Amino acid sequence: MSRTFDPQQAKISLFDALVDARQTFGAKKPILEDQERNPLTYTDLIRAAFALGRKIASFTKPGERVGVMLPASSASVVTFFALHAFGRTPAMLNFTSGIRNLKGACELAGVKRVLTSHRFIEQGKLHDLVDALETMTKVTYLEDVRASVGVTDKIFAAAAGAFPKRFRAANKPADAGVILFTSGSFGAPKGVMLSQENLVANVQQIAAHIALDPAWVMFNPLPTFHCFGLTAGVLLPILTGMKAFQYPSPLHIKQIPPLIKDTKASILLATDTFVNQYARSAERDELSGLKFIVCGAEKVREETHNLIAERFGDIPVLEGYGATEASPVIAVNTPLDNRRGTVGGLLPGMETRLEPVEGISGGGRLYVRGPNVMSGYLATGGGLETPVDGWHDTGDVVSITEDLWINIKGRVKRFAKVGGEMVSLTAAEDLACAVWPDARHAVVSLPDSKKGERLILVTDRQDAEAAPLITHAQSIGAPEIAVPRRIIRVMEIPVLGTGKTDYVALQRIVEAEMRRAA
Repeated sequence: MSRTFDPQQAKISLFDALVDARQTFGAKKPILEDQERNPLTYTDLIRAAFALGRKIASFTKPGERVGVMLPASSASVVTFFALHAFGRTPAMLNFTSGIRNLKGACELAGVKRVLTSHRFIEQGKLHDLVDALETMTKVTYLEDVRASVGVTDKIFAAAAGAFPKRFRAANKPADAGVILFTSGSFGAPKGVMLSQENLVANVQQIAAHIALDPAWVMFNPLPTFHCFGLTAGVLLPILTGMKAFQYPSPLHIKQIPPLIKDTKASILLATDTFVNQYARSAERDELSGLKFIVCGAEKVREETHNLIAERFGDIPVLEGYGATEASPVIAVNTPLDNRRGTVGGLLPGMETRLEPVEGISGGGRLYVRGPNVMSGYLATGGGLETPVDGWHDTGDVVSITEDLWINIKGRVKRFAKVGGEMVSLTAAEDLACAVWPDARHAVVSLPDSKKGERLILVTDRQDAEAAPLITHAQSIGAPEIAVPRRIIRVMEIPVLGTGKTDYVALQRIVEAEMRRAA
């Protein structure tokens, strides 16, 4: 059920929000499960958090920022709440970002201890990451911590589970809830501190925007180091009474569809790229039980909407929009009002401001403010760079309808000046997607001595040529300057661990190819 959003109700710590959810939905309600198929109830989760948290507290300090390097799993969720039970701050580490970014994240956040698991490191072959982290942090394995849990710890956990608000740390809503790192799709990742109130508010905003049923199951294959995976895939279901099913990798294309059917999942959380791949791999009955699919992090292609509808029936694919700095959801379509090509309606409790961008008409640079907007960016030296007057600059150029539905024109960084005209690289990508919908495409710009900048299309479509793009642009009235004339064909478009196009890597590929061609 949907409800109105009251920002005052979000002024609560994360752990207390968990305890209140237990009170609302029932102590014995199964609320968390992963591929081990060992479901945890609210009370199981709270007890496990106290048992593990007590051990972690013995080798960390109150308020310490503790690194968490785990895939989406029950262990990751228990660890997150274990840290909160004892007043520590989880810093979720992106293990796909590379050694340099990972070490930079730990240095920026002041992380001296990283929690991970032997099994994860072995299966992921991440020994090089551990070796690098051990030069600057202490790496602790959860299997070793759990093995040290004794009778006294279990008695404590049982008592704390019965009276959690007497035993948990006295966290305030404004205290740090999590430290996350931006995707780095356009540059070096930034450290973002979200307060506990930020996260709880975003959960409540989503629940006020979309009617949710506590009987549903949320299937989350997205990593919890990504804000979309953490808030929408973990906190939203658990705090609203839905079971959160965690799966460790979105890349398991053949394994995920049958598991969606087997878990009786109601909602699938993913990105367009992964949803498209699941749909192609799945049997017809494997996704047909879904109520709807929610996509973020990248634009949903028309081909994905059509593919789902043709193969699995009337399952809405809801495109949403967010930023790590907004905990992350800013807008999302709803099952009853799903407007293709938009990123949906603005969540309740948010304000927007559009600033004009030179050369771009029909939209503006989007600033947002609300209870879900971050405490600030981590600054070198340990401080915080807080949003000015609470406003966050998204860096996106958008248009907003009278009823607050948002259409993204592109990132400010994703416009090029060609022959004196501002051209959206996103719009240029859309041209390629329309001509070759079953392939993946990305457009970047390079300096050009004659036109200012030129557009380069990178595609995995091996027979791609400029002529069909020009023909399609003419047929829809798109300006020819928005058509990339140079095409680079690759076997695979580089993506980040979240599924987003890795434009930093892409730019390097294009520059190297242009040097070879020169």
